[in-house]
Amino acid sequence: MASSRDRARKLAREKLDRQQARRAGQQRRRRQIQAGLGAALALVLIVAGVAWLGGAFDNDEPVDTTATDQCAWTPQNAESNPDLKDVGEPPTSGLPTEGTRPMTITTDQGEPIVVSLDLEQAPCSAADLTYLASKKFYDNTTCHEITTEGAIRCGDPSGTGQGGPAYSLYNENTPLAPTPSASASPSPAAPLYPRGTVALIGNPPGANGSQFLIFFKDFTPKTEPQYPIVGTVTGGLATVTKLGKIATVANTAGDKVTPKDKITIKSLTVGEPGAAPAAVPSASSQS
Repeated sequence: MASSRDRARKLAREKLDRQQARRAGQQRRRRQIQAGLGAALALVLIVAGVAWLGGAFDNDEPVDTTATDQCAWTPQNAESNPDLKDVGEPPTSGLPTEGTRPMTITTDQGEPIVVSLDLEQAPCSAADLTYLASKKFYDNTTCHEITTEGAIRCGDPSGTGQGGPAYSLYNENTPLAPTPSASASPSPAAPLYPRGTVALIGNPPGANGSQFLIFFKDFTPKTEPQYPIVGTVTGGLATVTKLGKIATVANTAGDKVTPKDKITIKSLTVGEPGAAPAAVPSASSQS
């Protein structure tokens, strides 16, 4: 007759066997579930891949290629800078991005200067000038500086170099500095700002507003270019040349850049995209 100790051992082994069998069954069911889930996931991926290749996820609706916000205007504090003039901000979207539009600058120094604004390379810069022109921002302002870089600086109603609208625009179409040539006798590189180039100028650089430069001679900076190009003079280049020859006197900072003869912009207007520039008198001296 088995002792009570033997019976206890037998019961313990039977309990252990049952536990092991239960664990084995649980592991087997877990593996089956995982295998089933894996197969189902693989099937879903296969079906999705076939559907994608077949164009099931293609959107048949027309794609709106117009950016929600084409341009970003950064507000400036007109209270801290009294030379700023708050005239609102240009629209941020729905702006033309192809072709050109004419800008006509009428001064008191000769025939009007006609500029072709580049809507493809500088759509936001062109929108900036167009908006300000619509507000008559430039009318009866002066070109307050003839720079040592060979450009006439205009567009600041205050005439201080600190003025502009109560917003700013980032650099948009700044030329790249040429890569140094390894040739023993490199050919002269084309100027980054050829004569007749019109570019925005910010204060500080990169914070562009209303001020712009009209180059009356070729210019290539010795440092990284910082003036974003917005257009090119296509008419009235003789006037630009004439303005560049005006003598200069020292400004309040002692720099000899202020035109001795006042240069007044009577009006600045911008035409519609693709429009022909307004008729201007011909000049036999224009080159």
